[in-house]
Amino acid sequence: QVQLVESGGGLVQAGDSLRLSCATSGRTLGYYSMGWFRQAPGKEREFVAAQRWSGASTSYADSVKGRFTISTDNAKNTVDLQMTVLTPEDTAIYYCAADVSRTISLSRRPNDYDYWGQGTQVTVSS
Repeated sequence: QVQLVESGGGLVQAGDSLRLSCATSGRTLGYYSMGWFRQAPGKEREFVAAQRWSGASTSYADSVKGRFTISTDNAKNTVDLQMTVLTPEDTAIYYCAADVSRTISLSRRPNDYDYWGQGTQVTVSS
C-alpha cells in the first residue's frame, strides 16, 4: 500500500508561484513513477506532469511546460510540483498519484496510476 498526502494549495493571483508537495509513505517508490494531475469543475481529470522517482525521465503537459517543474526528494519521500506564472486556467484540484505497475515508461493516463492522494485546491485569481 502507498499513502499520498498533498499540501501547499491555496489562493494566489495571476503571475504568482506556488509549490505543491506530496508526502509519500508505505511502499518504496524508488522503481516507479509519480504524477501530478488536476481537475477543474466540470472537466475531466487531466495530466500535468510525471517523473520516474529516480528522476531519469520527466514528462509535462504542453499547457504547463516551461512553467511547472516536478521533482522528487528521496530524503523526505516527497514529490513536489513547483508552479510559476500561474493563470486562472490553472485553477483546479491538484492530485498526486503513484504508478507502481510500470518500471520503464511514464504514463499520462489517470487510469494507469494505482494510488491517489485526496487532492489540494489551487485557485488563481485574475
